[in-house]
Amino acid sequence: MKPKLVFADKVLKELKNEDLYRQLRYSTVKGPNIAIGTKKLLNFCSNDYLGLPGAKITPRQFQSSSRLVSGNDSVFMKLERKLAAHKSQQASLVFPTGYMANLGAIPALAKKGDVILSDELNHSSIIEACRLCGAKTLVYKHNDMDDLSKKLRAYKKATKFIATEGIFSMDGDLAELKQISELSGKNNAVLILDDAHGDFTVGADGKGTASYCGVEKKIDVYISSLSKGLGSFGGYVASKNSVVDLCINKSKSFIYTSALPSFLVDITLQRLGQNREKRREKLGQNVLRLSGGLAKIGYDTKSMTHIIPIIIGSEKMALEFGRFLYDRGVFAQPIRYPTVAKNSARLRVSVTAWLEKAHIDYALDIFEKAGKKFKIL
Repeated sequence: MKPKLVFADKVLKELKNEDLYRQLRYSTVKGPNIAIGTKKLLNFCSNDYLGLPGAKITPRQFQSSSRLVSGNDSVFMKLERKLAAHKSQQASLVFPTGYMANLGAIPALAKKGDVILSDELNHSSIIEACRLCGAKTLVYKHNDMDDLSKKLRAYKKATKFIATEGIFSMDGDLAELKQISELSGKNNAVLILDDAHGDFTVGADGKGTASYCGVEKKIDVYISSLSKGLGSFGGYVASKNSVVDLCINKSKSFIYTSALPSFLVDITLQRLGQNREKRREKLGQNVLRLSGGLAKIGYDTKSMTHIIPIIIGSEKMALEFGRFLYDRGVFAQPIRYPTVAKNSARLRVSVTAWLEKAHIDYALDIFEKAGKKFKIL
């Protein structure tokens, strides 16, 4: 008789053979640096885009229950009012993570018989949420408005939803929100925007990608993260009162889990209340310096945001490329299948306001050496 868990060893062996095996590395992050063991590196993997100053932690008793049972500390009300105002919406609802916000909100809104049009490069949380809700999901080609329009026209009578990221998490490009919002209006489709990577970093006063594209009022449902641009923890949905009320009543990832610890909500409120404009200015300068420098070296990244992909292709070469950077003090993680398609492995370089000019210039020198060594320049 075979050992019960022998299949686990087999799967792990296959992952290693395909250069898709992953390991956790214990690290400590401080400002622009990350320490892994005794090695100190420049951190080009952080989603703490603005690098806001630390917040004061207020000791509180943990709300170790669902918010609908006994975990609804009044501090949530303060935060949700501010987040709703931030997105110019009637109401908002905080979830434990951005991933759980997608898993909760989309199935609360869409049901069997409905149709969801989802961009092919959408985040895993959107993909999983579409699977959970029972609606028919049609994947349209990335930012292809002709394909989206064609698929919308094929379902005239169904209740329709369009789901897209604002800034795509692995490619760093922007959604065609002006055209998407026009198609949403013409086809009476609910427009859901996952703005995890654009929120607090782009647009007027950091209001996000829709603000940046001038379509803030045309988004029906915002889903976002508090752990990226704001550098805190959690996720949220912002929309009309009825949508938020529906999420409270139908979102399983809200109903059947414990509330965020209140001290994390306090930290978010403090950071939301800070003047973030100088940090956004610095982030913008850093993005221009790094993206411009990479283009001058010869990289074609196709991104002008704080997420810059360096496409390698081969999973094995991406690992070797990442090791070359690591050995020279630059930390940028290789991203491989299933996060991206097979043979489109890349280094996902993220820019933060923590970085100084000298850090970026040093990294550019290492990227140039790596590009020449691996013959991708």
